[in-house]
Amino acid sequence: MKRTTYVFRDGRMVNKATGEPMNEGPWQPATPQIGAFTAYACPITGKEIRTPQQHRDNLARHDCIEAKELPSPTGGKIKNERFARKWGLTVSEEYR
Repeated sequence: MKRTTYVFRDGRMVNKATGEPMNEGPWQPATPQIGAFTAYACPITGKEIRTPQQHRDNLARHDCIEAKELPSPTGGKIKNERFARKWGLTVSEEYR
């Protein structure tokens, strides 16, 4: 049995080979969202940021970085005994 492959074209899912719509009617299947981005208001200017490119440009414009890029205050060493126990780790030598 040959499986049909569908692709996202012009705002809807269509058969890759024929271009026929995946589903006609009131119900439409969920379509994939690659790199979904949630718009937000810039905390500095209040301007709406709607795309990943606008987000990157806005960070650069205001000399900001993503929070996940901030260095660890302990340099990746484990300090909290309760956290270590919960995850089956050991507290780093410097914090014992």
